[in-house]
Amino acid sequence: MNMFFEWAEFWNLQNPELWVGVGLVLFLGILVLAGVPKLIAGHLDATAAKIQGELDEATRLRTEAEALLKQIRAEKVEAEAQAAQMLVAAEADARIMETEAKAKLEETLTRRQALAEQRIAQAEAQATAEVKAAAADLAAKAAEQILAARLAGQTKDPLVDAAIAQIGNRLN
Repeated sequence: MNMFFEWAEFWNLQNPELWVGVGLVLFLGILVLAGVPKLIAGHLDATAAKIQGELDEATRLRTEAEALLKQIRAEKVEAEAQAAQMLVAAEADARIMETEAKAKLEETLTRRQALAEQRIAQAEAQATAEVKAAAADLAAKAAEQILAARLAGQTKDPLVDAAIAQIGNRLN
């Protein structure tokens, strides 16, 4: 067996394991007296505090990110609702504009038709007046020729006289 585990041999001043143990205890005692455990504990506490601060910051950032995400989603829903409302309004405006355009077109066509009918009526009246004027000119020329022939022959024709008398009444 090992000499270290034998009690009588352990306390022998010739035993190197004893001196290694004594040196280790002295070294640990010096470390304790120098405050190394407090330094290590302080360093560990500072590291723990730093990590805790980083965790708190990460938690705060996560909370802010979740709130921002919630806000963005709400804004997205609101924007989609506004877009839908705008689309409905645009469609309604388009229908109104279409109805107004149809009404204006109908009105324009009615005015143009009335104007065309007026022009046709004027053209008919003008044509009738021109025909009457031409007939009057023709009747006057015929009467002139008849009168010239009568004066040349000095003969009287009762039928011609009656026709000439009726020409004035028929032309008006």
